[in-house]
Amino acid sequence: MHIRDLPYLDPGDPDVRSGPRFLYWLGRNQIRGQLKSLLWGLLHQCSIAGYPLGVGLAVQAVIDRSGGRLALAGGLTALLGVLTSVSDTMLHRSAVTNWITAAARVQQLLSRKTAELGSALTRRVAAGEVVAVSTGDVEKIGWFVESLSRFLAAATVLVVISVGLLLYLPSLGILVAIAMPFLALSVLPLLPRATRRADVQREKAGKATELASDTVAGLRVLRGIGGEDLFLDRYRRASQEVRKAAVHNARMWSLISAVQVLLPGVLLLVLVVYGASLARDGKVEVGQLVTVYSAATLTLFPLRHFEEIAMAYSFSRPSAQRAVRVLSLSRTARAATADTVPTGDLYDPVTGLLAPQGLFTAVVCGDPDEAGRLAERLGGHAQPEEREEAGEESAASGPPSVLLGGVPLDELDLDAARTAVLVQDKDPVLLSGTLRELLDVPSSGRVTARAALSAAQCDDVLAALAQASPGSDVEPLDTRITERGRSLSGGQRQRLALARSLITDPDALVLDEPTSAVDSHTEARVAAGVKALRTDRTTVAFSSSPLLLDLADRVALVHGGSVVAAGTHRELLLSEKRYRDVVTRDTGEEPAAAAGRDEEIGTSEEIEERA
Repeated sequence: MHIRDLPYLDPGDPDVRSGPRFLYWLGRNQIRGQLKSLLWGLLHQCSIAGYPLGVGLAVQAVIDRSGGRLALAGGLTALLGVLTSVSDTMLHRSAVTNWITAAARVQQLLSRKTAELGSALTRRVAAGEVVAVSTGDVEKIGWFVESLSRFLAAATVLVVISVGLLLYLPSLGILVAIAMPFLALSVLPLLPRATRRADVQREKAGKATELASDTVAGLRVLRGIGGEDLFLDRYRRASQEVRKAAVHNARMWSLISAVQVLLPGVLLLVLVVYGASLARDGKVEVGQLVTVYSAATLTLFPLRHFEEIAMAYSFSRPSAQRAVRVLSLSRTARAATADTVPTGDLYDPVTGLLAPQGLFTAVVCGDPDEAGRLAERLGGHAQPEEREEAGEESAASGPPSVLLGGVPLDELDLDAARTAVLVQDKDPVLLSGTLRELLDVPSSGRVTARAALSAAQCDDVLAALAQASPGSDVEPLDTRITERGRSLSGGQRQRLALARSLITDPDALVLDEPTSAVDSHTEARVAAGVKALRTDRTTVAFSSSPLLLDLADRVALVHGGSVVAAGTHRELLLSEKRYRDVVTRDTGEEPAAAAGRDEEIGTSEEIEERA
């Protein structure tokens, strides 16, 4: 796999049973790249390991005054220099390729999972954790994949050097051969504590990231209530905790680095003292001593890869575990068995809500959270708490699925389910770009952008965008929208999002509070436009606005998790007190208060008597 071939046509089906298994799966899918990096790494390390032989031959040739052997030593050193340069370049190239392709694969897997889960993702995983996985964790996972082949090359070269010195000069080689395993594994006792400190740092960093994202998202509201200083102070304290954890973590890794320098230094000191005594006694030649000392010195370089792989794995293992926690989420516990889009009534067996095909159905819930959960269910997303409420026996499969035309949405393929039912929540997101790009969404093709914008009453939005454009001849659809539509008002963003949903033209459209951010006059026009545009299409709107409810073909009241009444808006106002209380915002306190005032004032006869 080359970088120019990215992205992958199919990133694959990852092993999400655990973090280490996921890392193994990544490495197995890059076996060719890993082998290429390993071969270049072996050539690079062996070229470096060959320098002591050339230096030793040169020193001994000078001592023996042999010009021929000195020229041979020079030629060998020059050849090793060329091989080192070429292999180092290609090793870096192949290792970075492995890093980028692994990171790209993880990014594609996360993007695919995000697209699959939609808004349900952040309800199951904290937003800060999602950001941390898609940025810092991806980098750490790629680091481990990239360093793995270089570590294997370094370990192989250490074995080659130890065996070579043992054969070249047994009296000193045996000392190196015995010390190498100890030097390579000396950092293992320190790794568990270093890993724990790294986990604490990542946890605090994730919380700080989540706090920062929440602060930025609600900055306009915070400024309105004067709470930005409070949240900034919270983030300042969180960032200081991250700094302290990072310093605490760095101290342990600095200790590991010190051990990796100290112990090889002790080995070199022993080699010099013992080797000098052997050379003084004439048991070894000076050139042989220089060769052994140079080879032992060069082992410091491959030994550093043991520290690097230990650090990379310690950082990547929890990162991989967090990635697995996201990638293991599924839209539903049931396997898809149908890929065709059904038609018919939309029915929720849990609450008993029925949205007849082709009608505009309004749903009134006294609890906004209950309305949001029901809207998600209608889109085929059962929440974790709903699965827990389903009981131990059915917790694995969750509550009964919503039916469309008698077909459970959980049994539909994801694309078919999204074609069948579209849910727009109460806080829709507008992506940056032009308005034309915003409205360029998968659709049936039966609803044009102009028709959708007109039904959503976006004429004033188009006029505002035209005035904000730099040129007078710029088409409003070609004007740019800032990130999340921050340059627009809440009502304008809500209507543009509604227009985007109308263009999609699904068989069943579920709208959660679609007019909560607009005034009453605009609300009435929006409701009428949506009903006219969605003629003969199933539409469900969660709202308690009388203007919208009066235009609905059918209204259902949900109370206590089930539908308790259904009919038209005017019928329910006359016959259902709970419905009347929600729609008229009657809390039940005013009659009691009025009665208290009447008792305090008295009847008209008592007033006249007192007068």
